[in-house]
Amino acid sequence: MPVEFKDYYATLGVPRDASEDDIKKAFRKLARKYHPDVAKDKKAAEAKFKEINEANEVLSDPAKRKKYDQLGANWRDGDQGFQPPPGWSGGAGAGGHEFHFGGTGFSDFFEQFFSGGTRHGFPGEEFDFGQARGAAARERRGSDIEGDILVTLEEAMHGTTRPVSLQTQNPRTRQMETHSFQVRIPPGATDGRRIRVPGQGEPGRGGGTAGDLYLRVRHAAHPEFRAREADVYHELDVAPWEAVLGAEIVVPTLDGSIKLRIPSGAENGQQLRVRGRGLPKGKGGERGDFYVVVTVQLPARLTDAERALWEKLRDVSSFNPRST
Repeated sequence: MPVEFKDYYATLGVPRDASEDDIKKAFRKLARKYHPDVAKDKKAAEAKFKEINEANEVLSDPAKRKKYDQLGANWRDGDQGFQPPPGWSGGAGAGGHEFHFGGTGFSDFFEQFFSGGTRHGFPGEEFDFGQARGAAARERRGSDIEGDILVTLEEAMHGTTRPVSLQTQNPRTRQMETHSFQVRIPPGATDGRRIRVPGQGEPGRGGGTAGDLYLRVRHAAHPEFRAREADVYHELDVAPWEAVLGAEIVVPTLDGSIKLRIPSGAENGQQLRVRGRGLPKGKGGERGDFYVVVTVQLPARLTDAERALWEKLRDVSSFNPRST
């Protein structure tokens, strides 16, 4: 089944030699614009948000980016859709059985080359429909299938139900068949967690039961937050005088804004913890913590009056950062 090539550099609007910092800045700018929670056209924004997340997922990871760049001149192959370079094998089609996911937030192109989706259960064993006449087919459970599912931090916070489809190739007819079902994303779904969907793997053989589908949660990159297990982190830009003198600043969280006191003398990189404002932990109502990471920003341009004040501070201050 031909796979449409995705130009991730074009999606983020960066050149092929863009630095990691350039990619990060481009993603954050686009993510703020197209995040479904802030965009007016939520449906269109959601589709665009998934596209830029997929591009960021690959280009922000050195190993995946190197693999992507190796596609080189084989980006396109006429009108037949993308064809991989020699020696490539896609995860989504591993094990000799082709399958494609829908509704997971990732394209077929990503699933084919970057998701690590696998088929497992009876490696190396294939049912031979042309076996000797009269031989009874052995009952055998179908193999399990694995893939990735893109989950926003908002979905991880509150939980959601996602319609997912799985296209598999019928081993007898060689035709693609589509199976649609609902997948529940529980509150507190952490990055890397596997969600089991019973009976949605490969069909059983000789009367055996079907295998299971396992979807690995991949947190969508967020322009404001990142999660580590159940803890959520937010980088807060502060002015030098706010760090020196202290301040009260309204800070966004995944479930509403809070007023946070920045202590006087806050250092660049200092983490301020707000207990119980992270992702849910299990079913007991406990939550992770919310960390605000202080990032002191310096003004890029100064007016004459501002420069005069900084010079006056330099002249009267006894502070010497290099003193021992």
